[in-house]
Amino acid sequence: MSFFIHTEADLDAAIARLIEVDPRFGPVLAQAGRPPLRRRADGFAGLAAIVVSQQLSTASAKAIWGRLEQAFDPFDHAAVRRARAARLARAGLSAPKIRTLKAIAKAIDRGQLDLPALIDKPADEAHAALTAVHGIGPWTADIYLLFCLGHADSWPAGDLALQEATRLLLALKARPNVKEMASLAERWRPWRGAAACMLWTYYRSSKQREGAPIAATPKAGRNGARRSNG
Repeated sequence: MSFFIHTEADLDAAIARLIEVDPRFGPVLAQAGRPPLRRRADGFAGLAAIVVSQQLSTASAKAIWGRLEQAFDPFDHAAVRRARAARLARAGLSAPKIRTLKAIAKAIDRGQLDLPALIDKPADEAHAALTAVHGIGPWTADIYLLFCLGHADSWPAGDLALQEATRLLLALKARPNVKEMASLAERWRPWRGAAACMLWTYYRSSKQREGAPIAATPKAGRNGARRSNG
């Protein structure tokens, strides 16, 4: 059974269940406070915004996204598939990101990637469907599932801030790698997404810097959801 975090009440319930599963999150909540509800548009625009924002500052990602929305109305998979690479590059996209966006657009057009159907799949199955597309890595898939679809069990194991926060929580000598993160989070199923949100907030509190992914925010999708950049 899949659980989702779509509302503030959902987040509160998920955190409560997580603390029941692992009481060590109680002190995390007391120290760092409740994480914000981070929601953003789903569909092609939401996934594309994550790709656009990777390895960029918030300001740069926002500027590029703004140019894309001005150049394409609407900015959807059909427009990206038809667009020449040079036009996308003028908006500020790198060649690898252009290839990824075009691969996603082609996969949607050919029926190989059904983004609306992912909401009905367990997080692991939805993750596999996303990463089957060229250019979509595990981190991108997990961030989309967590913030765009609200999958409560999405676990971005490759996120460095999340790894460091997990090290602090569990008092580990070294920061866990991706494989170790997967193993460590097993006891938190099906609330690994809530654990991620708690740990990002814990990272920010402990390190005095932002840990949660910040990305360009597309216009509201079919469900009107947006992800907060707060």
